[in-house]
Amino acid sequence: MKLRKAWLLVLLLALTQLLAAASATDAHEDASDTENAIEDEEEEEEDEEEDDLEVKEENGVLVLNDANFDNFVADKDTVLLEFYAPWCGHCKQFAPEYEKIASTLKDNDPPIAVAKIDATSASMLASRFDVSGYPTIKILKKGQAVDYEGSRTQEEIVAKVREVSQPDWTPPPEVTLLLTKDNFDDVVNNADIILVEFYAPWCGHCKKLAPEYEKAAKELSKHSPPIPLAKVDATEQTDLAKRFDVSGYPTLKIFRKGRPFDYNGPREKYGIVSYMIEQSGPPSKEILTLKQVQEFLKDGDDVVIIGVFQGDSDPGYLQYQDAANNLREDYRFHHTFNTEIAKFLKVSMGKLVLMQPEKFQSKYEPRSNVMDVQGSTEPSAIKDYVVKHALPLVGHRKTSNDAKRYTKRPLVVVYYSVDFSFDYRTATQFWRNKVLEVAKDFPEYTFAIADEEDYATEVKDLGLSESGEDVNAAILDESGKKFAMEPEEFDADTLREFVTAFKKGKLKPVIKSQPIPKNNKGPVKVVVGKTFDAIVMDPKKDVLIEFYAPWCGHCKQLEPIYTNLGKKYKGQKDLVIAKMDATANDITNDRYKVEGFPTIYFAPSGDKKNPVKFEGGDRDLEHLSKFIDEHATKKSRTKEEL
Repeated sequence: MKLRKAWLLVLLLALTQLLAAASATDAHEDASDTENAIEDEEEEEEDEEEDDLEVKEENGVLVLNDANFDNFVADKDTVLLEFYAPWCGHCKQFAPEYEKIASTLKDNDPPIAVAKIDATSASMLASRFDVSGYPTIKILKKGQAVDYEGSRTQEEIVAKVREVSQPDWTPPPEVTLLLTKDNFDDVVNNADIILVEFYAPWCGHCKKLAPEYEKAAKELSKHSPPIPLAKVDATEQTDLAKRFDVSGYPTLKIFRKGRPFDYNGPREKYGIVSYMIEQSGPPSKEILTLKQVQEFLKDGDDVVIIGVFQGDSDPGYLQYQDAANNLREDYRFHHTFNTEIAKFLKVSMGKLVLMQPEKFQSKYEPRSNVMDVQGSTEPSAIKDYVVKHALPLVGHRKTSNDAKRYTKRPLVVVYYSVDFSFDYRTATQFWRNKVLEVAKDFPEYTFAIADEEDYATEVKDLGLSESGEDVNAAILDESGKKFAMEPEEFDADTLREFVTAFKKGKLKPVIKSQPIPKNNKGPVKVVVGKTFDAIVMDPKKDVLIEFYAPWCGHCKQLEPIYTNLGKKYKGQKDLVIAKMDATANDITNDRYKVEGFPTIYFAPSGDKKNPVKFEGGDRDLEHLSKFIDEHATKKSRTKEEL
C-alpha cells in the first residue's frame, strides 16, 4: 500500500513538471509572437516613413509632402511648386497644363524640378507658404519663395521660371514705399492720394497683411495715374505713430495731400485695389440731366445729396468736395452745374440740397433741406449739416446702413415684415405711417422701421421673437440698454404710450444675462448682464474687465494668466479684476465696445464713461500689471492681517 502511494506521488510530481514546462514554452512562444508583432509594426512604420521620404513622380510631376520637402529642395537652385487640393476644379483643369510645364522644364539646361503638394494633407507646408487658395503657384529660388502672379499658361509660367533660374537673378525691390520721419511729409503731402500702413514687425496681423499689401502695391502702381502704397514701422517711428493716433496694429490711413482719413476697406489684394481705385475718384459725381434727379427721387433708397454750383472753379464747390471726402464712405454725393436742375430743386447756385426719395417723404417734414455753401463755408459745417439731415423722420434701418446711419440714441425701432417692393409697399407704408404719427411729437429721438427677419437675433434678445404679434417695438438708449414694448396689438396710441413711459423713466430694461453667480469670491469676479452696472460701473472702484468668448482660443490661453493677475491684486479693496462672457450677456453701456475677443478695459473710479482699452502690449502678467498700475486712480495698499 505504501509503495502504491509512493508511485502516485512520483507520477503527480512528473505530471506537474511536464505542465510547467509546457506553460513556459507557451509563454515563450507568446512573448516571441508579441516581439514579432512589434517588430512587424515597427517595420511597417519604417516603410511608411520611407514612403513619405521617397519623392515619387506622377505624370512627370514630383510629389512633395511635409516629410520629404526640405530634404528635396535643400540642394536645388530653382523649384516650381504647385499647392493644390484634390477636390479643386481649377486644379483638375490646370493639371494637364502643369504636366506639360514639367516636361518642358525637365529638358531645360540645367533641368528644373517641377513639383506639386497636396495642401490639404501637407498642412505644415501650406501654412509655411501662406497658401489660402488653390491652385497656388510659387517658384522656390535658393529656398526663398517667389509668388507667381501671371496667367496659368505653359508659355508664361516657363518663361517666368527660366527668368528666376538665371544665376544673376535677384528679387525685385518692394513696390511698397518705406516711410520715416525724414521723408514722410515730403511723400505724403505731395500725393493726391496714398495709403499708409502703420505696422509693428512682431504683429501677426501685420505679417498676414504684408504679402497682400505688396501685391496690391504692385497692381496699383500700374494704375493710371499710379496709386502709391506705403508703410511705417510704428515701433521705430514713434513720433509719427503718436502724431496720427496709432494705438493698434496694423492701422491703415488714406492721405489726400497730407490730410488723413480712416481706411475702412478690405485687407486682401483685390479688395485693397478696388477700394483704393474707388477712393481715388472724385467724392462727388456730376449729374448732367434732370431725368437723373427724378429717378433718384422716384426709385431711390437713400437720401439724395446734391450740391448746385456755378462750375468746378466755384469756391463753394471746392469746399463741398472737401466735405464729401470726409463722408464718402457713408453717403453718395452728387453735384451739378445745370440751371434746369437748380430750377427743379427751387434753389439758386451755391446751395447744398438734401431730399428723401418719395417713399420716405411725409407731410410732417420738409420736402428738402437747403444749406448755403460759399468759399468761406467750413467743410466741417457741411459735414455736420449732411449728418443732421440725412435721415427721414422714420427711416428704414437695415443691416447694411445700421452702423453708418443709426448710431444716435435713443433709437425707437418698430419691427415687422418691411418690404418696399410693389406688391408689399402699401402694407409696409401702412405701419410706417402709424410710426410717423408718433415720431413727429418726439423730435429728440430717432425713429426707424426694421425687417424682423434682418434683426432676428436682436428681436430674440429683446424677448419678442415669440410675442405672437405682427408688429413689435423697442427702444435702444445711449447707455446700451434695451427696452421692449409689451406684446399687444400695435397702433399709434400704444407706441406713444411706450415712448412716453420711456421718457418718464418708467420702463425696465431687457438684459440678456446668465444667472447671477451664488459664489463670486474668487480672484476674478464673474460679471453677468444683470450685474454689469453694479460691479463694472461702481463709481467707487477701479475695475479691470475682460470680455471673452467661451470658444475663443486666445481667451483660453489668457485664462491662467488672468487668474494669477486676480490673485496678485486680490488684497486691494478698491480694485476689482473681473471677466464677462460677452456672448451670453449684454454689456449695458455702449462705451465698452467689443469687436473681438478677448477685449480688456480699465474702468476707472469716478470716470466710468471713459474706460481705457488695453491695446498693443502682450497679454502677460507683466504688461497687464503695468497697465493696471498706470491707470489705477487709488493706490490701494494690501489689506493687513490683524
